Amino acid sequence: MAEKTIKVALAGAGAFGIKHLDGIKNIAGVEVVSLVSRDLAKTREVAAKYGIGHVSTELSDALALPEVDAVILCTPTQMHAQQAIACMKAGKHVQVEIPLCDVLRDGEEVVQVQRESGLVAMCGHTRRFNPSHQWVHKKIAAGEFNIQQMDVQTYFFRRTNMNALGQPRSWTDHLLWHHAAHTVDLFAYQCGSPVVKANAIQGPIHPTLGIAMDMSIQLRAANGAICTLSLSFNNDGPLGTFFRYIGDTGTYIARYDDLFNGKEEKIDVSQVDVSMNGIELQDREFFAAIREGREPNGSVAQVLPCYQVLHALELQLQLQG
Repeated sequence: MAEKTIKVALAGAGAFGIKHLDGIKNIAGVEVVSLVSRDLAKTREVAAKYGIGHVSTELSDALALPEVDAVILCTPTQMHAQQAIACMKAGKHVQVEIPLCDVLRDGEEVVQVQRESGLVAMCGHTRRFNPSHQWVHKKIAAGEFNIQQMDVQTYFFRRTNMNALGQPRSWTDHLLWHHAAHTVDLFAYQCGSPVVKANAIQGPIHPTLGIAMDMSIQLRAANGAICTLSLSFNNDGPLGTFFRYIGDTGTYIARYDDLFNGKEEKIDVSQVDVSMNGIELQDREFFAAIREGREPNGSVAQVLPCYQVLHALELQLQLQG
């Protein structure tokens, strides 16, 4: 007997929402049946392209649909936690894009509601799924590689409030709560060891955006591994995040889904998983966890320690004034 189709509502038809729609097209037994976004005309346009029947500007409309099993939230950061809670309270599984929250207590509430509901709740920590990082993870799990240091650069050129498609944003992005979350979580995940020490310093606060445009973070895991993370919205050069894994048996450089050794020789990661698309792999894990009734990799409970570290770093930065 064919498995029941998982019916999905997607909220946020911006740059990241489209990435999810493109990934889901490749996953059997999953159908996006509702699309929610702020601009009705644009939302209808995207829905028509992807063959999505229901369109709304209100998440509550999608949550009221009895056929919806699960929701993917690609909405502004400030809405993530409360929307994730609303989804679970409506009896829907939820995957919320990174970051889970930008206030720690909100993230703690999401985890509490997940425990009470027993639903699948996952946060989009894509680096856990990128084939490049999976390759390194498997090497660590096999006992063939141990991280001594991760050296990470997260660089953008964003002097105004724009999204990945170059369109004006309705909200302000954040180096600490969004971009550092990827690396803080990945470092602990790859080391298999919690972060026990964290330091941060930041550059000047932008006069109109009200956020620091440059930041430097140091981490140490319980097993002794360290991480150095540099973040900038001021960088006019190669954009994105570049990870250098310095270990006991080699050096590896990850650039999104591509991986190189320390001599810049490319490593074939095409056989690591069923796809080379990290977002698609993340979505596959979400739907597999729903079908199998299990906790997903990247569950809200698993990623909460990352947000505890970010909270501690925010308090440090506030003290620095």
